Amino acid sequence: MDNGELLLISIGLAMDAFAVSLCKGLSFGKVNVVNSIVVGLYFGIFQALMPSIGYFLGDFFAPVVVQVDHWITFILLTLIGTNMLKESNEEDKKMNSSICLKAMLLPAIATSIDAMAVGITFAFLEVNLIKSVCFIGIISFILSTLGSLLGSKIGMNNKVLALRFGGVVLIMMGTKILIEHLIFL
Repeated sequence: MDNGELLLISIGLAMDAFAVSLCKGLSFGKVNVVNSIVVGLYFGIFQALMPSIGYFLGDFFAPVVVQVDHWITFILLTLIGTNMLKESNEEDKKMNSSICLKAMLLPAIATSIDAMAVGITFAFLEVNLIKSVCFIGIISFILSTLGSLLGSKIGMNNKVLALRFGGVVLIMMGTKILIEHLIFL
């Protein structure tokens, strides 16, 4: 696998993390570079960790993961998106801007399940695992940090509208992933 292919895979895997980071940035209320870097680290680490796990689990779990990854992703993204829509209707309630492990674990896992499936395919190809997971992790870190910064910038101007938009986007992403897997079975 050449660097161009690896870059495209990395960007593709980072897109859902970018969207969730954008939504997380909305909750900050003001541009917060440190929080955005922490958000980027969560997503970058999980996006790098999951293909590694998938690679080592290889063909043992491949049939199970491939059968349910789209359902897990759909459910998690729909829950996160629904929660954002709920928060958008509670204008006087402060949005959850926490970047603690408890607040970030579910979104980080939800956005990296597809990366684990990619890791499983890496096990069947001759790829340099260290180079691949570093590429994936770094690209995810950069895009997630930028997404969080962008979200915090947008959120300063129109938090409720941005939250609703972000919630709908996450639900649509989960639905798209589910439909793609059901159609192409």
